Amino acid sequence: MIMSPPLRKVVLTLHVTTSLGWLGAVAAYVALDVAALTGQDVQTVRSAYLAMEMIAWYVVVPLALASALIGLINALGTSWGLLRHYWVVVKFLLALLAAAVLLVETRTISSMADAAAVGADPRDLPGTLPHSVGGLVVLVVITILSVFKPRGLTRYGWRKQEQQRRDERAQRPVSAEQ
Repeated sequence: MIMSPPLRKVVLTLHVTTSLGWLGAVAAYVALDVAALTGQDVQTVRSAYLAMEMIAWYVVVPLALASALIGLINALGTSWGLLRHYWVVVKFLLALLAAAVLLVETRTISSMADAAAVGADPRDLPGTLPHSVGGLVVLVVITILSVFKPRGLTRYGWRKQEQQRRDERAQRPVSAEQ
């Protein structure tokens, strides 16, 4: 089902907002992660780990899940489709992968925040910088795919396009001059 233009714009606006919110929240998380790993002051490092947990659970996770869900709705409700173009498929799979890694990583984040909260020296905690930077890179790649939309139809997309062309030819009126 193709959405009406006003509904499509609302869904697209929600998708762009949640996606860029996810990207921005991860960037803020990376800044806290760097502060936690490089900080010398125990209280600053402890605060960074506690803030990382709050940002992860209350901002990053909800935005990641909302972005993936609204992206799916957007893909299914527009002519782009979910499986017609390689860039849409790759973008959606990357978003699902990033969300899945995030959900697994939240255990580690909560464990580090718990350790920092009970008085252990948080400067000995390992941090999550490789995962957070990796997530940021994946989100930038997704953004690039969204903007540049590289050409390339999937086999399914090619078949759908050919079927649409056949249907359009069949609906053309036959001219009386033939």
